Amino acid sequence: MLLAMSRTLPLVLSLAAAMLLAACGSTPPARAPASTVPALSPGAGKDLAIHAIGLVGTPYRYGGNTPESGFDCSGLIGYVYTRQAGVAPPRTVAQLAGFGQPVHAEGRRTGDLVVFGRDPAWHAGIYVGEGRFVHAPSSGGTVRLDRLDNRYWASQPVRFRRP
Repeated sequence: MLLAMSRTLPLVLSLAAAMLLAACGSTPPARAPASTVPALSPGAGKDLAIHAIGLVGTPYRYGGNTPESGFDCSGLIGYVYTRQAGVAPPRTVAQLAGFGQPVHAEGRRTGDLVVFGRDPAWHAGIYVGEGRFVHAPSSGGTVRLDRLDNRYWASQPVRFRRP
């Protein structure tokens, strides 16, 4: 019996190694490019805005991503988009800056992302219409509704993205 095992063991090991190498060399399943993901409808954008406005007053917390734990800016965006539209955006502001499709300021609509800063982007919020956006601004603060034309925000580089 020991002799039979010693003869079949190299064969079993060779087959296992071949299967392992074949798995490592296979092409991973293709992911649909971001451009094939349909943009949110205007109706979905309005639902996002209503949800975001409902979170105004929630405490800011770095790394926070629920109403119970508080929100940072990207956590707020992730929470609203996931719950309201079934879209899971990236977790960091730098990643959000490339999420979805760019939108000219004149073409922005309710539910679009507002991203501040060039490279790197440093803050983000959700556009809710009429020149306003909801965001989680800083430590010690709360989620709030601000205007893009207020002195501070109007002086910052801004871009809009539509998931």
